[in-house]
Amino acid sequence: MRLTDEEQAMLAGEMGEPRRWALDHMLKVGGMFDAEDLVPVSQAHMMADPESLGDAGASFLEGIASHPAKDRRVAIPMITDPRGVDLNHYSPLGQTEEMATIERRMIAACEKLGILMTNTCINYQTIMPPMLRDHVAFGDTGVVIYCNSALGARSNFEGGPSALAAGLTGRTPRYGLHLDQNRRATKRYRLREQPQELTDWGVLGAVIGRKAGSYWEVPAIEGLEAVPTSDEMKHMGAAMASYGSTPLFHLVGITPEAPTLAAIDGDNLPVEDITADDLAALRSGFGGKGDKVDVVVFAAPQLSIVEMQQVADLTEGRKIHKDTALIVCTSPSVYADALRMGHVGSIEAAGGKVLEGTCFYNQYAREIGEANGWKRLLSNSAKIVNILGGYGYEPALASMEACIESACKGEIV
Repeated sequence: MRLTDEEQAMLAGEMGEPRRWALDHMLKVGGMFDAEDLVPVSQAHMMADPESLGDAGASFLEGIASHPAKDRRVAIPMITDPRGVDLNHYSPLGQTEEMATIERRMIAACEKLGILMTNTCINYQTIMPPMLRDHVAFGDTGVVIYCNSALGARSNFEGGPSALAAGLTGRTPRYGLHLDQNRRATKRYRLREQPQELTDWGVLGAVIGRKAGSYWEVPAIEGLEAVPTSDEMKHMGAAMASYGSTPLFHLVGITPEAPTLAAIDGDNLPVEDITADDLAALRSGFGGKGDKVDVVVFAAPQLSIVEMQQVADLTEGRKIHKDTALIVCTSPSVYADALRMGHVGSIEAAGGKVLEGTCFYNQYAREIGEANGWKRLLSNSAKIVNILGGYGYEPALASMEACIESACKGEIV
């Protein structure tokens, strides 16, 4: 792999051990994908929740943080994905002091590295959204697919160590979606049924993700009659990445790299229709009308300020059923705004709980479920119901309105 003089100096340890490790790590990753060189990146985003990293991960970060400040501090703006523990509300959820201790250790280490503790998977809605053709190194799959697709930025799915290495060096291996040829359409889908509300967009993303079925496939989607909102795009992309490992899609005539099919080499691809039956089949796997519901979750992705207002309006003057929990997860910046605007107060007055800087599925969801006896889970997120079936839950999918109605009645409506 070709290296600049500065990169050679990093590799030789002339800029400190953390950057030497980071450059060496990127050479190994780049070698796996035949990268010819490294590409400068403007920012990095790291998944570093304690459930994923555990004690060993915390110790690794503490080791990096033990070096002199000039050697350990990140070279570019670097932000974090949701935490695993809301330190203001963990015991009532059934999370342990050990979980909270690992969280505190990781936060302290990240802060020593100069990492900005944004604790969000919706940074594209809240802080530093990347620009068209901006090379970045992002970790969360929902972040990557949104920024690649809606914004036209360029990132692969970066693991925690790779994102940290990018932060320390300001570079990442030039492979995958950093290359023009890998951003062209490989699959073509035409919509025969239009999404009507937020959950429909997640279902649509899930169906296309399942059909595409590979990280290296790039769906081109035509036939949309309306431009999606940021929240609709968010749910569509998060589900597509969850069900298909998809990091990039194009909406023809809408997203920035696809003004036409021809612009993304999609005009000669065979067309597959997405029908009402396809969408209904996906939903049928997450039914449960009439079942008792233990917990209703709004998360994955974290809620925007618009979604917080919608949940607050739906819970205004109502009471959550005594045998059902309502959990809402949002970013710290959105939480502050929602608190100031009264939305947090409205949700919690109804009996719900708003968690700050976490996301339900990566905050020890299995252990929380076991501690509270939660089994039947309801959400409007197609992503989260796909994930949590593997965590001991029986997930069901419904609209935001139906989720609130179910939470108040104690059963799925």
